[in-house]
Amino acid sequence: MGAGAFGRNHARVYHQLAQQGVPVQLSAVVDTDLARAEAVAREYGAKAFGSVRQLLSSATIRAASVAVPTVAHLEVARELIEAGVDILIEKPLASTLAEADELLHLAEKHQRIVQVGHLERFNPAVRATYPLLNHPLFFEVHRLSVFTPRSLDVDVILDLMIHDLDIVLSFVNSSVTTVHAVGLPVLTNKVDIANVRLEFESGCVANFTASRVSTEQVRKLRFFQPHQYLSIDYTRQDLLTFTVDPKGTNPVPGHPDSMIQINKPPITNAEPLRAELGAFVAAVETRAKPVVSLEDGRRALAVALQILEAIQGHRARIQRELLASPKR
Repeated sequence: MGAGAFGRNHARVYHQLAQQGVPVQLSAVVDTDLARAEAVAREYGAKAFGSVRQLLSSATIRAASVAVPTVAHLEVARELIEAGVDILIEKPLASTLAEADELLHLAEKHQRIVQVGHLERFNPAVRATYPLLNHPLFFEVHRLSVFTPRSLDVDVILDLMIHDLDIVLSFVNSSVTTVHAVGLPVLTNKVDIANVRLEFESGCVANFTASRVSTEQVRKLRFFQPHQYLSIDYTRQDLLTFTVDPKGTNPVPGHPDSMIQINKPPITNAEPLRAELGAFVAAVETRAKPVVSLEDGRRALAVALQILEAIQGHRARIQRELLASPKR
C-alpha cells in the first residue's frame, strides 16, 4: 500500500523474492495516485488500485506492506487487518501511542501477523552484533543525511533517529529512566536536527545525534560494554570489536599485562529490505511472531515521543529565558 519511494522498493523486492523461489507473489499495488500505482504495477506485473477498498473488493490477498504516510498508518492498517490481511507496517508505527495501542488491539482481536518496518534490525552488521552482547554501558550514535523532500510529515526523530532508538532499545533491553534532548527546525517547520541523551534503568547511557540537513551521509553506532568496544557502520555493513584480552597482540599503554584483540567478524553483505520482507513472508507462512513485533514498534515510538516532548520543553525554557532577559 503506497507507491512512493518506500512502496516502490517493497514492490521490487517482493518481485525479486518471487523470482528466487520464495512463496510470495506481488499481485497488487495501491496508491491514491492511480497513475503512480499503475506505473509500479506495470513494472512488476501486478494490478493497480486507487484505494484499499477497491483492492479488497476485487482481489484476495494474504499479506501487504503499508508504506503510506505515518498519519494514515492506522486507517489503512485497520481496513486490512479487519479484512483478514497480515501486514508489514513501515516505521514509525503510528503518530501517537493511542494509535499504536489500537493497532495492538486490532492485531490481537483478528489474530493477524503485524511486523514493524525497522529496517536496520536486518542490517547484517547489526545481526552479527546480537550474539556478542553482554552488558552495554555507553552508546554514541550518529545518523546524518543530506536533505531530501521525503518523510517531511514527521520530525527527524521519527524519520531517522527512530532506527537507532529501536536498535539501542533491543541491545540494552532496559527501561528508559531519563531523557535530555535539544532539537531545531532548519529547512522545515519540524525538528530537522537533534541531539539526545538517554539514561536506562540498567545504568547504560546513550547519546544520539540525527540530522537530515547534513552535508554528508553518516550512519554509525559505537558502544562500550565490559572489556569491549564495538563499532557498527550501517552503510558499509561493517562490525569491528576491540576486546581487552590477555591473549591479544596489542599491549594497552601503561598496562603491559592487558592486550587489545581487534576483530572484524565475517559478514556477508546483503540488502536489509530483502531480509526484512523475507522474514515477514516467513512469519506469515509459519504464523510465528515477527522479528520486529508490534510491541517493539510501540516501544520505539514511545521513546521517540518522549524525546519530542523533551525538545519542546527545552525550546519553551529557552523562549522564557529570552523573554525574561533584559533588552540590550
